[in-house]
Amino acid sequence: MPRQPDPQLEQRILDAACRLWARGGEKSLTMRGVAGAAGTTTPTVYERYHDRDDILRAVRLRTRLELFAALGRTRSLDQACERYLEFALQHPHAYEVLFDGFAQPPSLHEPWPSFNLMRQCLTQRLGGTPRSHTRLMLSLWSLMHGTAMLLIRGGVSGELRTQMFYSCMDALEAIIVQAERTRGKRRSGPKWPSNLILGEETESKVSGSRSDSRRNSRSRRVRNSKPGGASAASRR
Repeated sequence: MPRQPDPQLEQRILDAACRLWARGGEKSLTMRGVAGAAGTTTPTVYERYHDRDDILRAVRLRTRLELFAALGRTRSLDQACERYLEFALQHPHAYEVLFDGFAQPPSLHEPWPSFNLMRQCLTQRLGGTPRSHTRLMLSLWSLMHGTAMLLIRGGVSGELRTQMFYSCMDALEAIIVQAERTRGKRRSGPKWPSNLILGEETESKVSGSRSDSRRNSRSRRVRNSKPGGASAASRR
């Protein structure tokens, strides 16, 4: 009898890639290594994933969902920020894959569920709309990310690790409290451009260029042409 296709093969390949990345980061993720870890052949991996970048994208999307799941159990913004840092420190290699070229395609136009969750928490606390708090969310994320990477790359441990973790938490709260006090007042630097959009999948753009607009328009047409696509777009 001919061999039956393995319906779980693609999932096994992705699971293997995630394990390899989590253990050793970029240097451990090769197509041959993924094939061996998944119990299949290198040509089979290429049939499912075009190249290493394609696998990295799948790993990135999986990690974003895992981070979102960790934050989804929280009830407040400060708790979400704490869980964010904890996730980064518990999964350092997986966390690092999220942010290489984060402001460039394809990452720019992928879902950013954790960013949006925390921005929504800001909206509930400060009022307004999620987009009106993108600049503030970006500053909070930059502080969290910088702290996480210093702890990960610096090999920080012991009391210094604890103090850096909680000093970041204190700073985050201080920034939010200051935002509450100065609500509506003019900020430093130029006003946030209306065409600078983050965390909203195909709507996201950093340059406002014509190529971005054309690509986003094409993406919307493709999405809306699928069954249920128009209603999904309207819900976002």
